[in-house]
Amino acid sequence: MEMTRAQRRLQRVEEHVRQENAHDLDGLMSTFGAEGFYDDAPWSEHHAGLAGVRGYYSALLRAAPDFHIEVKRRHVSDDAVVLEVELSGTHQGPWRGLPATGRAFAFPLCAVFTFDDEDRLAGEKIYYDRVTVLRQIGVLSEPTSPRGRAGALLLHPVNVLSALLGLRRNGHAPAASGSAGHGPQRRGGLHLPHALQLRRRAHPQ
Repeated sequence: MEMTRAQRRLQRVEEHVRQENAHDLDGLMSTFGAEGFYDDAPWSEHHAGLAGVRGYYSALLRAAPDFHIEVKRRHVSDDAVVLEVELSGTHQGPWRGLPATGRAFAFPLCAVFTFDDEDRLAGEKIYYDRVTVLRQIGVLSEPTSPRGRAGALLLHPVNVLSALLGLRRNGHAPAASGSAGHGPQRRGGLHLPHALQLRRRAHPQ
């Protein structure tokens, strides 16, 4: 029985993931059509053309040469295939200006695949929480940790002091270390010195 268009497209995506997990750059590029794009939505990046897509994957393979994709769920529609996956690996090479930390990561990711008229990949767009990634590789810290408190004070001294003064004016004592306070909390403090630029990009003022 001849496969339906949806089946052919899902098969193409499955082959793409297989080549990704094999770390076969030529193989995964062969799943694209004559044109291609790769969008990394959390960083507002658009890589147009096959050369741009290849460059993105080359950088990923250098940063995490052991990365692995585990597919959790598949969703097939008339014009796209969506995968829910877990991406895991080790930060072993430079990534976005950050030297290798040697830290392991594992985070959920959603990938949306679109197709050309011949059911080859036209492009892929991915969504994930980049703050989770930065925390796992040691760039961000929880605000209640010593590193997080130090990072918040170094990067945002005016905000921290204003919050403390406001608490005192309102008759509230600052919260004890590790406990929930009344003042605003930031999502994460930054581990200096490597990632000042990444911290600002992850949390624009």
